[in-house]
Amino acid sequence: MTENLSGKLVIISGPSGVGKSTIARRICEMFKNAHLSISATTRAKSNKEIDGEDYYFISKEQFEERIEKELFLEHAEVFGNMYGTPKDKVDQALEQGQIVILEIDVQGGRQVKEIYPDAIMIFIVPPTPKDLANRMNNRGRGEDEKAAKERLETASQEIAAAWRYYDNMVINDDLEQAV
Repeated sequence: MTENLSGKLVIISGPSGVGKSTIARRICEMFKNAHLSISATTRAKSNKEIDGEDYYFISKEQFEERIEKELFLEHAEVFGNMYGTPKDKVDQALEQGQIVILEIDVQGGRQVKEIYPDAIMIFIVPPTPKDLANRMNNRGRGEDEKAAKERLETASQEIAAAWRYYDNMVINDDLEQAV
């Protein structure tokens, strides 16, 4: 039941490499009662990531079991990996009056908006497609050309969908301005 929750849910979405994580972290630094929801994923953990801090890294079988038990607020497959938002953690934080930021894709954002109609939806866009391509290339994730091209094509589709479903569009041309 979303009526009894005193916190606020904020959905931040945008193409890969647009700066969602940086913006979300800065917002959490600005507001003491804001925190970034931690998603579960089936993708492999990088050397820099910490389980339970960056993501909850779980197996595909564990993920599917949680889907069956309806333990995710939303879930989606993105570039061959599963991602989901643990429902219990979000509800608990909202009940405590916190601002919960979900950094999720458009598909997940739409799912959450159906459950929490009062959620604030923000989509981060790059100044230009070329800027986005440069940001993706400079992230150093070691992607091959095919994967990079797929991410750029997906970005175009996400931006088009966001214009229809999101309340707020923020151009990340200047980080301070975007925050």
